[in-house]
Amino acid sequence: MVSSASDPAPLIGVTTYLERAQQGVWDVRAAFLPEQYLASVTSVGGIALLLPPQDPDAADAAISGMHGLVLSGGADVAPELYGEDRHPLTDPARVDRDAWELALFRAAERRGIPVLAICRGLQLVNVARGGTLQQHLPESLGTEKYRIGGGVFAENDIEVSTETPLAEIIGETEMRVHSYHHQGVDRLGEGLVAAAHSDDGLVQAFVDTAGAHIVGVQWHPEENAEDRRLFSDLVSQARAFAARRKEDAR
Repeated sequence: MVSSASDPAPLIGVTTYLERAQQGVWDVRAAFLPEQYLASVTSVGGIALLLPPQDPDAADAAISGMHGLVLSGGADVAPELYGEDRHPLTDPARVDRDAWELALFRAAERRGIPVLAICRGLQLVNVARGGTLQQHLPESLGTEKYRIGGGVFAENDIEVSTETPLAEIIGETEMRVHSYHHQGVDRLGEGLVAAAHSDDGLVQAFVDTAGAHIVGVQWHPEENAEDRRLFSDLVSQARAFAARRKEDAR
């Protein structure tokens, strides 16, 4: 998709990790994000801009020029943020990333910037809205099917609700998705409505009901290069947001 001068490509912020990285003689902590996220945005007409963890007070300024936000996957959200004791198998807290991404999400909410929240991102949005998480699904649901390990994405079937906007985005009520997680939604946060489930009742997606365009999915859509529907929707919503902001500035 090529944008014209009058219809420029929307700017999509994508959150990243800070991880140890090695290149040549260097062994440093660096901003890291799998290329699949970038390709998912750029292949449908967006421009991807990386948002590595930093001072949460900078979040509003960082996102002020964006037209859309992707909250990417990664380590578990700290259970202290939703008032629960830490399960022994919950990842060590990533305080920098939790604080940064919560600030980014809240800034996006205030500005009405469209959001696509993926895996950890879905869980973070749920916590931001006052919801809670199941910390270890093999214990609470009795299944290992969502994280088989070894860097291999599991494939699972989900059912999409026909009564939410997600059905219009996806265009079907059943689909197979790529999963890599051991946590999931327990109590949904305020204003969020379940939009997809798996056969064990786990929430696989939600949408916002308060007017903001927020789509959260528990799976990893960036892993399927043949299916860019969620990213196409985000870029479309971001383009519409950019047009509204341009009109309001006149």
